[in-house]
Amino acid sequence: MATLTRDRMLSQARMGQHAAVPFLALVLGALAMGLSPVFVRWAAPEVGAFASAFWRVALALPILYGWMRWEEAGTGRGRTGAPALLAGLAFAGDLVFWHLAILATTVANATFFATTAPVFVVLATWLLLRRRVGPATFAGLALCLLGGAVLLGQSLAVSPDRLPGDAAGLVTAVFFAAYFLFVAAARKEAGAGRVVFVSSCVTAAVLLLVSLVLDGGRLWPQSREVWTALLLLALVSHVGGQGLLAVALGRLPAVFSSLVIFLEALAAAAAGWVLLGEALTVPQFAGGALILSGIWVARPREGRP
Repeated sequence: MATLTRDRMLSQARMGQHAAVPFLALVLGALAMGLSPVFVRWAAPEVGAFASAFWRVALALPILYGWMRWEEAGTGRGRTGAPALLAGLAFAGDLVFWHLAILATTVANATFFATTAPVFVVLATWLLLRRRVGPATFAGLALCLLGGAVLLGQSLAVSPDRLPGDAAGLVTAVFFAAYFLFVAAARKEAGAGRVVFVSSCVTAAVLLLVSLVLDGGRLWPQSREVWTALLLLALVSHVGGQGLLAVALGRLPAVFSSLVIFLEALAAAAAGWVLLGEALTVPQFAGGALILSGIWVARPREGRP
């Protein structure tokens, strides 16, 4: 009995060590993605919503290519399958509606609706992929949703002038859920660098066409300040956010990983408060605590898929 107990403790310790790095990557990635609304707002005076989405991805491509080559050095070329290409299409849809939402509603509102993506990830995993989702995951999801509603409660009040932006945020969530599942599938056959680079090439091509058609010529930035904002958007939110997310999805369950994306709401609300003057209240801090509690409840445990 003592031997079994000791072996179980060692197994749990090894699992915790193996999960620590991808979990940290997941948290940092969510925080990096949560800063994107601020950079988009800074770039908005000179470039269109779709153009800023295009530059977010296009400016990141050289770094992502270097990451892919470094990751595959000495191992040969990795495999690029359909999931990586589909992830690029899904992320293009995500960014189109995400940038529309940022400009049509508050940063907090846009982020909350976009971070409901875990609902669609859980439903797709349970109903479409026919995989078991444990009760702890549903409990964690409920806590995260409640926390998000409390965190952004004031901005979530129904307002006719915000409805288009709120609806765009919800469509963003559907696309991001699809992106999440496609990246998780792609990571089973390729490294994180290849998955993010290939999917980003597809995303950049789609967004360039969308921007040329719908942005009215507002593609090319004119000032150094806007170029700086777009470069930060590419390096922090795309290379940092999407890159770290892909790293984590190679090691952690997609359903649990999707819940951590609720941290985007915390990062965006904090950034909106510090940099854009969108105030936070005591109930909103309580909402943040509920989100953290939901993530803790849904955390992966030994013996649970």
